[in-house]
Amino acid sequence: MVSNRQFSGFRANRPLRTPSDSIAPGTVAPLENRHPSPWMALYRFWLYTWSMTFLRRVVMLFDSRKFGRYPEAGPANCALGTIQASFALLVLLSLVHPSRAFAANPDLETVLTASRQRIEKLDYRSTGRLTRVDGDGKRTNYKFAAKARWFPDGLRVLCEISGPGSEKTTLLLHMTVTGHVTIEAALPGEKADRVLPFERWNDPLVGTDFSYEDMVENQFFWSSQELLAPQKYGTRDCFVLKSKSGPQDRTYYDSVTSWLDRSILFPVHVVKTLRETGQQKEFIYYGLRQEGGAWSASQVEAKLQGKPGSSILVIEGGSAKANLGRKDFDIGPSSAQGEKVK
Repeated sequence: MVSNRQFSGFRANRPLRTPSDSIAPGTVAPLENRHPSPWMALYRFWLYTWSMTFLRRVVMLFDSRKFGRYPEAGPANCALGTIQASFALLVLLSLVHPSRAFAANPDLETVLTASRQRIEKLDYRSTGRLTRVDGDGKRTNYKFAAKARWFPDGLRVLCEISGPGSEKTTLLLHMTVTGHVTIEAALPGEKADRVLPFERWNDPLVGTDFSYEDMVENQFFWSSQELLAPQKYGTRDCFVLKSKSGPQDRTYYDSVTSWLDRSILFPVHVVKTLRETGQQKEFIYYGLRQEGGAWSASQVEAKLQGKPGSSILVIEGGSAKANLGRKDFDIGPSSAQGEKVK
């Protein structure tokens, strides 16, 4: 979550335009766009008949006595028959679902590639504030500093949050290319940092609506990804990506649905659904901006379903190209802010 991006958002309610939208409302698409020509239908029928005949002959070949006469040729013939049968099945699949047989969803590939590359190029330092706004309007402010960079072994994110008093919370998150996350924490009242138990990943971070796990975007690296129907979110045309966690993913979330601006491929709205309770948490991204070729958001608002109020992360300064090294990610005094922000 704490990335060179942050959050912003709008409401989705209207499908995105597609090439078929060029047809005027209330009209019907030309017949040739919906049905094949008679010659194409005849060709497909012939190809289907040929494929079925070929498959039957392959099966008959396996059952014939020729294999018994030349047992030494059995393995080679069997392999050849398997290849031919597989080809025929592929032809049949192409007749029914040509796009599924030969190509993946190109938009899904575009969205996933852009989202993962954005994270893999992170090298930033930022400062700002984290504010909890209660239902009655009362505000509690915290100083916030963070830095992140992708290394050969994955992403490292170091966050430091200072409370109204002198207490301080420091987090070091590490995410691999497969989305596996580990969290180390130095918490108020504790003398040394330690690995944060998974049971605490969903705890509120310094009493806000952000959890420890929300500090990193691992959902884009889960294996199960689905592109839903495009939608309009506010004034933005968006891709809608649903990332679903599997049993191998260490996360409290069952799924994460992201609305990504179609023109910049950056999230503007995210909804996370908890595994056991089904409760949802909404993240809204405001003030999208581009610096050094990288997009980010100046504010992120988190709202937990059924809980009054919200929490807001505001980025006030920093650098999109901080040239960080491994030594910059050691938990220590003022480790997140480190050197003076460039």
